[in-house]
Amino acid sequence: MGKIGSCPDPDGVGAMLARLAAKYETPAFLDGDPSWFMHQAEGDSNREATAFLASCLSFGSRSQFMPKIARLVECAEGNVDGWIRSGAFDRDLPCGCGECFYRFFKKGDMHAFLQSYRVLLDEYGTLGAYVSRMSGGDGYGAVKAICGRFGACGGGVIPKDAQSACKRVCMFLRWMVRDGSPVDIGLWSGAIDKRTLVIPLDTHVLRQSTRIGLLKSSAASMSAARRLSAALAEIFPDDPLRGDFALFGYGVNHRH
Repeated sequence: MGKIGSCPDPDGVGAMLARLAAKYETPAFLDGDPSWFMHQAEGDSNREATAFLASCLSFGSRSQFMPKIARLVECAEGNVDGWIRSGAFDRDLPCGCGECFYRFFKKGDMHAFLQSYRVLLDEYGTLGAYVSRMSGGDGYGAVKAICGRFGACGGGVIPKDAQSACKRVCMFLRWMVRDGSPVDIGLWSGAIDKRTLVIPLDTHVLRQSTRIGLLKSSAASMSAARRLSAALAEIFPDDPLRGDFALFGYGVNHRH
């Protein structure tokens, strides 16, 4: 990768981002963040299932999607993994139901997604076991594995392929793979190399990254996400997605 662009910080982009990562990757980050839900779950399988559902709904306004995640956890009585494995979700999200659940997801879309998840659990035991087998230990491979398995469910709960930025899938993988973090839980740290993870890229992260010269792109695509991840690896070589917290902090500090 070429030289990182100019930045108003006198010590350079790397030093600034390192300071911001240390400031924002703390337990306080969980307040109001969808990652909070997985920290409330008991048992690794339940944490994994709770995290997956929470990540799938994490788009739009937090004031809208956080209650929807909470509603699913409530329906599951806190045992999201058991709720899916038993098929109990059918009571709350009936097959073929056209009623809206969240944004453009109908209840029937959620049912189809959860049924596909249930079948995967029957086959592999956990989502982590499936991803470990299919990804080759690579973060981008994990994105492709998840999209390849769930993208055909319909309803857009999971992107149909890994051409788009796949922000929610990449965020879920950050949660599952990064260890030693007060935010990310690292259940899959032994299966996927965190140095290969792809940053969860949306228009906000894109804006901050282009502003400080980490990226030159006008669209939040998978290609752009992988280039940004490579740029962050220059700053955080052992853990590039630590830069996700740094860019979040940069956005907070430059809202005006």
